Amino acid sequence: MSDPTPHWALAEAGDGLWHATPLTPGTTPTPGSRPLTVRDPADAIRSAPATTRWIWRSTTAVYPRLLAAGTRVERCHDIEDAELLLLAHEGRSGEPRSAAAARARLTGAPVPPDPPQRTATPTTQDSLFDPQPASTPVPLDALLAIYHDQAKRTAAAAHPDRLRLLIAAESAAFLIAAEMHRSGLPWRADVHRALLTELLGERYAGGGEPRRLAELADEISAAFGRRVRPELPADVVKAFSEAGIRLKSTRRWEIQELDHPAVEPLLAYKKLYRIYTAHGWSWLQDWVHDGRFRPEFVPGGTLTGRWVTNGGGALQIPKVIRRAVVADPGWRLVVADADQMEPRVLAAISRDPAFMEVAGRPEDLYTAISRQGFSGDRDMAKLAVLGAVYGQTSGDGLKNLAALRRRFPQAVAYVDDAARAGEEGRLVRTWLGRTCPPPVGADEDGEAGIPQDKEDGWTPSYASTNTRARGRFTRNFVVQGSAADWALLLLAALRQAIAGAGMRAELVFFQHDEVMVHCPAEEAEAVAEAIRAAGDRAGRIAFGDTPVRFPFSTAIVECYADAK
Repeated sequence: MSDPTPHWALAEAGDGLWHATPLTPGTTPTPGSRPLTVRDPADAIRSAPATTRWIWRSTTAVYPRLLAAGTRVERCHDIEDAELLLLAHEGRSGEPRSAAAARARLTGAPVPPDPPQRTATPTTQDSLFDPQPASTPVPLDALLAIYHDQAKRTAAAAHPDRLRLLIAAESAAFLIAAEMHRSGLPWRADVHRALLTELLGERYAGGGEPRRLAELADEISAAFGRRVRPELPADVVKAFSEAGIRLKSTRRWEIQELDHPAVEPLLAYKKLYRIYTAHGWSWLQDWVHDGRFRPEFVPGGTLTGRWVTNGGGALQIPKVIRRAVVADPGWRLVVADADQMEPRVLAAISRDPAFMEVAGRPEDLYTAISRQGFSGDRDMAKLAVLGAVYGQTSGDGLKNLAALRRRFPQAVAYVDDAARAGEEGRLVRTWLGRTCPPPVGADEDGEAGIPQDKEDGWTPSYASTNTRARGRFTRNFVVQGSAADWALLLLAALRQAIAGAGMRAELVFFQHDEVMVHCPAEEAEAVAEAIRAAGDRAGRIAFGDTPVRFPFSTAIVECYADAK
């Protein structure tokens, strides 16, 4: 399917110059056109139609500079992100994905490794909008050759339209991520400081832990009869061992079952210490400036396609600290959560008629499922669905899964097939074509290595584990990954709707199934409706014309903490 929008290519030319050229409906420069040569890429953007899809090496390398110049684009094709998706789709995960590497593969030259990723720190978050360190320029003709090659590889896929849609959606996501960084999340530093004093007590002159943490540390030490440093897991494990209690870790779920006087103050300490170290005074000083917290969002940062942030802990803001996220005077925060997103996605991708019918009803999904063989027990129905997605096949989970299989056989078979493919080491894909890499080989015990994902409970490397574990991962991957793909389309549709309506509203936060828009109070209801419409549109674009609904729980608030 051809893209009717105008296409231009933009590439670094070296010596601080840029080349830009319009393209024909194919992938070649328009006949008779001569590339523009500009020093500021924003000048090239202004020379093209507003609806142009820009083909460039990397959105993170180009778009922040354009935003700093007050220039936005509607669409782009991110060569390096597309290369990453295509390499994975071809079973070549791990190969360098830079434009320089793609060019080398085309010409038969030695393939250079990818440059190290920049790690955001408090001192680098503002520099995202400053000129980045010079990289090896990929000239315009090479950029077009790579784009032409990517178009051919996409067309060769089993479902080229879906893969093309995924590439376009994730390219749009990188535009949105840069815009969210530019806008920033509204943050009241005075409210944050008051919260910290309320929770942690006063800070002592000369440093050290604040008063409440020091008091709890004293209570913990008194309970053990010796000085214990509760911030050190090894010291806590040793103290319990001396008390005749063996621990494998200091995780909450393990400690809270113990019968010991140190348990209560230790749990309180751990909760407050997490706030102190992750979102305390130092974090506030480093990350919040001019009333904004500007995390660097990374679309597709996990194997499943979920987003991550590069520094700042934006996706782990404790509920109590959300009280500091306050809209500007006269503005509101529109916070929308997609209801039961992953089960609804499973209904759509499995094409199970009965499941799609239930997921299309105007009511809570788990309540509707509970009447389909679970005697109206919503909790049991929820456990059955989550068990199918996450692979719980023992105890009550097995019994609940059997009931779900009888009612929705096609849906359960879909995730079963994904698990089996994972166990057998085959490529496993989301609905749009995002690909989970195959095992990287077998260790000396004959166990296959699988890619692991820190954000989803795995480490971001290839680790040795058994094939059943990989099957559990791929069972979830097809659902969670397809949901992440749907979310890309949601964000793109919402961005388009806001811009099309001429609103002042700004997308400022996104996490898995939650989106937040900061807008003037008079636009709030329209934004809420735009979110609902964008969810429906994303469902139709991603999955076609199905009965499945994608409803939201939406709150219009002044303070983020009041949204849930």
